[in-house]
Amino acid sequence: MDLGQWDWIIGIARGGLIPAAIIARELNVHLVDTVCVSSYTVRSQDKISVLKDINTRPVQPGNYLIIDDLVDTGKTAQVVRQMLPDAHFATVYAKPEGRPYVDTFITEVSQDTWILFPWDAEYHYDYVKPIIETSQE
Repeated sequence: MDLGQWDWIIGIARGGLIPAAIIARELNVHLVDTVCVSSYTVRSQDKISVLKDINTRPVQPGNYLIIDDLVDTGKTAQVVRQMLPDAHFATVYAKPEGRPYVDTFITEVSQDTWILFPWDAEYHYDYVKPIIETSQE
């Protein structure tokens, strides 16, 4: 909040969608969009592909906040920055190689750190009925 007032939030899909939704709610920003960029496969980090550009810009210019969960090598951040060069770029985590490409981050981690986000993990805090019990209801 101390950094300014944001008119538009752009979440980088997929990792930035949940943080972007949380920030949009907390800052009462209703104009939220996505940019879809793919760089990771199951086995490695590959070439960057823009799957969905930011193609619906507001009628009047405003203050844009780009949000992602993590900046790793900075390759995705570089591509998105070209789309909105004056936007403020914020991530939850930043690794050393990607750190120069973001304006704000919460925590810096080493380049070899693997981060498991809550939305990528499975947690069971309550009793879960066996499938056989639920199929008989």
